[in-house]
Amino acid sequence: MGKPSAPSRERIVAGAADLISRRGLNAASIREVARHAEAPLGSTYHYFPEGKQQLATEAVRYAGDAVARVLRKELEAGPVAGLRAFLGLWRGIVVESDFRAGCPVLAVSVEEPPGEAAAPALVAAAEAFATWERLLTDALCAHGAAPDQAVELAALVVAAVEGATAMCRAGRGVQPLDRVGRQLEAVLAGALQRAE
Repeated sequence: MGKPSAPSRERIVAGAADLISRRGLNAASIREVARHAEAPLGSTYHYFPEGKQQLATEAVRYAGDAVARVLRKELEAGPVAGLRAFLGLWRGIVVESDFRAGCPVLAVSVEEPPGEAAAPALVAAAEAFATWERLLTDALCAHGAAPDQAVELAALVVAAVEGATAMCRAGRGVQPLDRVGRQLEAVLAGALQRAE
């Protein structure tokens, strides 16, 4: 295998998202990100002159957008299909990483921001969660759920799946996602059935 070509900005951002999903924000230094992305340290500083917070913010946005793309596509087939895709995405990540990776958005959310309450990476995490919830809410409303109920169900889905993903990592097994998935599917199906 040849030496990787010059690192792109996107490859460094993707590497940062992956590293944060594995080690958390505080353990993901610029040096570690560069090593993980197989990028020269100088290139990393060139692309991210504001340092770790800039890189972390962009990594969270990158991960949030990637999940939103999957949700957007799968929700076209309905809320239950979107839920299954959301669960499948996180199941794939934890299994393929041998339970070493989870959600970088969650990882940034649970670590204390350095110095300021509204750290840009934390704001980006809140925006990612809000986007996922909005996509689920819109799909639920489009399939007959009452708007107030749709908002609550979307929050339940995101919170439960994110929590189950963390539990999978801790317990080194997929049972939490499977259990949560079965219950969420029943809740969504019931809500949509009542809406008919």
